[in-house]
Amino acid sequence: MAENLGGANAGQSLGAGKFYGAVQGRREQCGAIFTDLSHHDPKKLPSHAHELAFFAVLLDGYYGERYLRQQKQFAPFTLMFRPAGIPHQDEIGPKGVKLFEIEIRPCWRNRLHECSVELDRGLYDCAGGELFWLAMKLYREMHTTADELAVESLLAELLCRTGQKHEDEERDEPSWLARVLERIAAEHSERLALGDLGAEAGVHPVHLSRVFRRWVGEGIGDYVRRLRIRSACELMLNPEMPMAEISFATGFADQSHFTRSFRKTTGMTPARFREMITAGA
Repeated sequence: MAENLGGANAGQSLGAGKFYGAVQGRREQCGAIFTDLSHHDPKKLPSHAHELAFFAVLLDGYYGERYLRQQKQFAPFTLMFRPAGIPHQDEIGPKGVKLFEIEIRPCWRNRLHECSVELDRGLYDCAGGELFWLAMKLYREMHTTADELAVESLLAELLCRTGQKHEDEERDEPSWLARVLERIAAEHSERLALGDLGAEAGVHPVHLSRVFRRWVGEGIGDYVRRLRIRSACELMLNPEMPMAEISFATGFADQSHFTRSFRKTTGMTPARFREMITAGA
């Protein structure tokens, strides 16, 4: 990810708080650097790495990234984690991007090690899941009160759960899980039945529920609700689309149900979220 640094060379290592693009705001607190970042035009950025491990929340726009012989495309409301020192190259999409970056100072590595959690084991991408909403709670906190205790506790939870996620990925997961996740991703705004998902996996629905929670880290119902809310967030980027229409389009029974679920997941109302995410757009 990447502030346009004049004279930056390909392969450069960017120091703490440094990014390609336009920095809209930056604050350091609780062993982390929080940066609001935007790119207004499509472009390919030079290959580079970062001195600090970091999370990046893509709030608006699309972009691609090349790293470790992989190439990926990212949509709005995706969370990425990248360890320090991994070279990568980004391509900004046609309408630019808006990002919230969280760089992690080395002091957190020692704190996590005391809890047997290792953070720098690999890369991680999350589209609208539990880790994404923890990062969004940090975004909300940094743009409101920035309470010291709240920020530190949210950082601790985000880092611990990211480290634990890497540990889970080192073990073999059931071969059917990818099929179930793909179906949920495709149909989460429709009426899903546990029996149908069990049939997709070829296992008993009870077994499916238990194994799903173990590997994904939350129940199927919570997972589906978070995907619906992420889809609603994308629709809210269109200021002309009414909330009632968004609620029905994403599978909620009505606007009241949508508002309750949204607030439970994000800690704010849909209207407040839309106001915050579109500020300065």
